[in-house]
Amino acid sequence: MSRIQADPCPLDHRMTAWHADRMLGRLHHVVLDCPDPVALAGFYSRLLGLPVTYQSAGWVVVAANDESSGLAFQLAPDHRPPTWPDPAVPQQFHLDIMVEDVAAAEPSALALGARKLDGENVYADPAGHPFCLIPRPRWAPPIAE
Repeated sequence: MSRIQADPCPLDHRMTAWHADRMLGRLHHVVLDCPDPVALAGFYSRLLGLPVTYQSAGWVVVAANDESSGLAFQLAPDHRPPTWPDPAVPQQFHLDIMVEDVAAAEPSALALGARKLDGENVYADPAGHPFCLIPRPRWAPPIAE
């Protein structure tokens, strides 16, 4: 475990090789509960520039293509959005969305339906899930526009 913490680059090829013999499974989708899967998938599709690749009653997927993992949106009629930073309804998770320029990306995210929350570069999607706009780390390839 100390090797992971000491490695400065989370995508370093050595880490991938180190985990290869211990892999039990592979991430398929990160699934977000929400009251309107079609609307929330549309928000993330536009925010990330990825297509909606699957849709059925109460379930929508946004991914690079129909053979890759992505974000899935699941109908939860009684969904209670997090009240971050108030712990009354905890956030449970949040997404970090990397962008080339946070200040330039904020107006576009807000125009898509995000709303600003307390904290630096912290927003809520239309269903209330928190996410952060973060500057692209130097190890990541440039973001195509």
